[in-house]
Amino acid sequence: MSNRQHSPPLGEQDNDGEVPQRAPLAVVSRGQRSARWSARRRRNAWLLLGVLLLGVVTIMALANGGARPAGQAHGTQLAVSPAAATRTQPPTTSAVTATGQFREYPLPQSDSQVMRLTIDHEGRIWFGEMGRNSLAVFDPRTQTFQQMTPPHGRFGMMGMQVAPDDTIWFAEQYANYIGHYFPTMRQFQLYPLPTLTVPDPSNAGKTLTLPSAPNDLALDSHGDVWFTEFNADRLGRLDPRTGRMQQYLLAGNRTVQQLAPYGVTVDPQGTVWFTEMGVEHIGRLDPATGRIQYFPLPGVHVQLMEIASDAHGIIWTTSFNDELLLRLDLRTVTFTSYHASSTGNGTGGLYGLVVTPAGDVWVTILAENTIAHLDVAAKRFVYYPIPTPGSEPLTMAMGPDHSLWFTGVDKIGMLRP
Repeated sequence: MSNRQHSPPLGEQDNDGEVPQRAPLAVVSRGQRSARWSARRRRNAWLLLGVLLLGVVTIMALANGGARPAGQAHGTQLAVSPAAATRTQPPTTSAVTATGQFREYPLPQSDSQVMRLTIDHEGRIWFGEMGRNSLAVFDPRTQTFQQMTPPHGRFGMMGMQVAPDDTIWFAEQYANYIGHYFPTMRQFQLYPLPTLTVPDPSNAGKTLTLPSAPNDLALDSHGDVWFTEFNADRLGRLDPRTGRMQQYLLAGNRTVQQLAPYGVTVDPQGTVWFTEMGVEHIGRLDPATGRIQYFPLPGVHVQLMEIASDAHGIIWTTSFNDELLLRLDLRTVTFTSYHASSTGNGTGGLYGLVVTPAGDVWVTILAENTIAHLDVAAKRFVYYPIPTPGSEPLTMAMGPDHSLWFTGVDKIGMLRP
């Protein structure tokens, strides 16, 4: 156990209350799940880009930013011209269907609204329940759930990562902090973010106070926590050893929710990559210099979601609104697009993304109720349909035994291909 587990940094701490609850040993019947799904289908809004729950009113205040917080870091921006990235025609991506072993575990309560999950070194699955305002963990060995209520939580738990010492980092959008949970001590550590002050479009002369809205986060090899700030159009870095935060402006001027930075990852060289929903490009930040570089997309109009790097630095990202998987090869500065086929029976495109150390690429396809593996050599997807109709698989994580865990409607599931 690391020293940090014994002595967390100074800051706000709280004890939690844990309530062990047992999950059913077997998958529920198709009829039961179909009935449960039909009752919940009307709640798709939380799945369709959970961050948009921040409120329509913020969109009306885009042109004005808040005061720059102390410790602001300045990045030199270099926009790569569209011609700089070789534009390739999106290939027609075929698909075949395969079978795998699925198990599904209903959550203890309904209206859970699980967004993201992560897996520790013991194989326990950690996730946030936005609908229950809980940090939860599922132990496949005992098939039990535990739920913890984070201090000052506001039902906005999004990005989540497990650290090398098996402590849990998470982003709380609405409560506007980065959270750190120590399972052995059952304590939380909070790192509040600056708020934004913007004109109220409904009341002349009045202002609104908005959260920076941390969305996704990633850990680098030094233990620093990188995170996107959806409302503030910034990329943030937290040094847990000192509690110091830095914010990197992603636009020339201070803006609010114009760029909407969403996903973030760190490649093997320590470079930070991120997506922005409001602009059609992928961003790269050099932590050593603060230099930011952009790579415009190859003639496609999409909203990028999750982003990941493989062991060779190839960057992958998913698109929610066009069922598109993109690959950026920096050796040739070339994008390759893979379009997932669609029956048109559902809504929602690609969201969840897992890139394994061996280079295997997995995505979730909401509209098709499918976990899919990209066969890069054959340029085709291999679909693993989820047995429960309308499961709405959102995000995924790979366990130590190479099983894939995914979120669903009031459940988590596991696939062994």
